[in-house]
Amino acid sequence: MTQLSDRVVLLTGGLGSLGRAQAATFAAAGAKVLLLDRPDTADGPKLAAALAPAAATITYVGCDLNALAEAEAMVKALADEHGGIDILINNAALIINRPFEEFSLAEYEDQIRVNSSAAFAMARAVAPGMKAKGYGKIVNFCSLTLNGRWDGYVPYVASKGAMLGLTKSLAKEVATEGICVNAVSPAVVKTKILEQLTQAQVDYMTERIPIKRPGLPEEIAAVVHFLASRDSSFVTGQCYDASGGRATY
Repeated sequence: MTQLSDRVVLLTGGLGSLGRAQAATFAAAGAKVLLLDRPDTADGPKLAAALAPAAATITYVGCDLNALAEAEAMVKALADEHGGIDILINNAALIINRPFEEFSLAEYEDQIRVNSSAAFAMARAVAPGMKAKGYGKIVNFCSLTLNGRWDGYVPYVASKGAMLGLTKSLAKEVATEGICVNAVSPAVVKTKILEQLTQAQVDYMTERIPIKRPGLPEEIAAVVHFLASRDSSFVTGQCYDASGGRATY
């Protein structure tokens, strides 16, 4: 594992299944980890501390990404406090399934705000410090739902399309500043969201993954770690497929 002992990592959606696995991976690599998640998570500090291996630092930060201006200001303050944010991982996402006519405009905008606009705000907050150091890594999360085969996820899929566009355009704009911007597009992963599906739905998706099983949060964390390390210094503007062989569901 590439060591990151001199790096500060900011994870949004940090207390979700993917975020926790990433936090543990980064902490094991020696990074200082800041976990951003909902401010109403009463046990956030306890959960963050439980993820940290010996001598590692994982700090929970309550942050409401629905309030983008306040969230951006908070992250700017964190960057100042920690001497800059070296690595930004945008995990946070809202996922709601229902026919598109049943979504209100406010519900559509909520998903766009948390799933995509927040990534723009977080990037804007950390970019000055990254530019000053001549080093930065931003990793966004896209989705295989962009293949257009998913019913009932119109706002979510739209938000992930925006995330893909953000990744590619931002990567080009900051490429000469020493900042790499990439995305990860996983197949179905063993998270709490998977537990909300029927066994028939899980079987349907698993059958269409060439490896024939869901991914593990730790496997996705390994991909994120690669994109956040110096090992990927010549990789930017890419959406990295982590789907067990390009799932076709």
